[in-house]
Amino acid sequence: MSNIQNKIVIITGASSGIGEATAKELASKGAKLVLAARREDRLKSLQEEVQKNGGQAVYKVSDVTSHEQMEELAAYALKEFGQIDVLVNNAGIMPQAFMFKKKN
Repeated sequence: MSNIQNKIVIITGASSGIGEATAKELASKGAKLVLAARREDRLKSLQEEVQKNGGQAVYKVSDVTSHEQMEELAAYALKEFGQIDVLVNNAGIMPQAFMFKKKN
């Protein structure tokens, strides 16, 4: 990851788990982050932690199931940083149905 310095990285699902860990790691390597998830309190906390440790991050509450919100997220990243270098599409959705067909 030596070439991540100053790259603009959008991370969806950044409020916890793999997304949060990825954000912390990339920030420690000098990436500029656009954090996205549905939970604003966690995004704000992560942004503050990144900045406290000398990194640069902004956030936007976003739901990956909304095409409109994803377009807004990209526009926000461009407005804040002027470009997008990397997208870590980490956010997931859980299907609300069985993953297999039940046998009778």
